[in-house]
Amino acid sequence: MSTKSDFLTAKRLLEELKRCGIAHLVWLPDSESRFLYDAVTNDPYFHLIPVCREGEIIPIATGLFIGGVEPICMMQSTGFFEAGDSIRGMALELNLPLLLMVGYRGWKRDVALTDSAAFYLEPTLKAWDIPYYLIEKDEDVDKISLAHKEAIDNSRPVAILIGAEYQ
Repeated sequence: MSTKSDFLTAKRLLEELKRCGIAHLVWLPDSESRFLYDAVTNDPYFHLIPVCREGEIIPIATGLFIGGVEPICMMQSTGFFEAGDSIRGMALELNLPLLLMVGYRGWKRDVALTDSAAFYLEPTLKAWDIPYYLIEKDEDVDKISLAHKEAIDNSRPVAILIGAEYQ
């Protein structure tokens, strides 16, 4: 059940992941995602697979996928760039239907981009033909199910851009 909010809450995001049947999160948590981290570690449904660097996320997620588990790959936009070779060489080349949840660092609605992490994210996704959905508040979270369906239907990664901090 959706709640109308001007904020993005960890609770609502996790409800949507459950709705998609996703319980495994391959992730390098950061300070901006503390509320989500707390919610994940306090919910026995979820399995957090921590990594040391974002470049490890796709190979670990690939192994989980091959082993019959559907993970979500979570990273900051800067981590997306670091993971680029494994996104290209594994997720795209193997046609893996992975969800890439990417924190859109430096992005704010109606404000000029000044952070290169924000400036290059969408052009890179477009160049690699990775579709993406922007989530800024709870009412946007249904887009996760759309992205999930698109990833499965097309056997390709789909990105979910998180354009707000969690509450």
